Amino acid sequence: MRHPHGLRAAGAEAAGPPVIAVAHSDSPSITVYPFSSGFGTKYANPATIPASFGRGVAFSPNGSNIAVVHDNSPFISVYPWSSGFGTKYSDPATLPTVGGTGVAFSPNSSNIAVAHSGSPYVSVYPFSSGFGTKYANPATLPTNTGKGVAFSPNGATIAVAHSDSPYISVYPWSSGFGTKYSDPATIPTGYGNGVAFSPDDSNIAVVHGNSPYISVYPWSPGFGTKYANPATLPQYVGHGVAFSPL
Repeated sequence: MRHPHGLRAAGAEAAGPPVIAVAHSDSPSITVYPFSSGFGTKYANPATIPASFGRGVAFSPNGSNIAVVHDNSPFISVYPWSSGFGTKYSDPATLPTVGGTGVAFSPNSSNIAVAHSGSPYVSVYPFSSGFGTKYANPATLPTNTGKGVAFSPNGATIAVAHSDSPYISVYPWSSGFGTKYSDPATIPTGYGNGVAFSPDDSNIAVVHGNSPYISVYPWSPGFGTKYANPATLPQYVGHGVAFSPL
């Protein structure tokens, strides 16, 4: 299978056309289409639809699963994917606490991270044909509602954008959270909504609630000096961010 942006994931098998997935606010909360020079016919909805208001969606890098985070319990729904939705996996034994807002798979598809509204604001699980036992929370939690979550492309780091200062928390990752990295010297200027690493792991971007709405830093690992703002800023609050593939 291919990723929604049309690029094949490392190790993925060809299992149909490229697809694009949308999380949205009314039932069925997730809609998926084939995509090749335009939208194809919508795939059938999953037999068990997410429980209200889809907030985020991600395919596993190996192309075999799709995850949706949503407002109501169990806050995350994951399905096998092979040119359509398979039977929803069982919910994790320890659910995320309150609404799911962001979701990401690790680069090797063996872990899944959920940003959510209640403490500890981020939950990570092993994932292999279903949820494993939730990893221990980080020793230093994000400071409020998790809004976005991302693993670095090399799998060695996990970042959470959140609603209170410092608005971004980043941790080493190796089968669990390491000690939180120091905050950037120049923190984002408002609640963090989204986070992304560059494909070569050398930069990290955060979108946030106040001007300049996006902050980008060298990453080595650890925050370098914030790059200058773009000459023409985003028009208003930043909600999502992504780097193009190399």
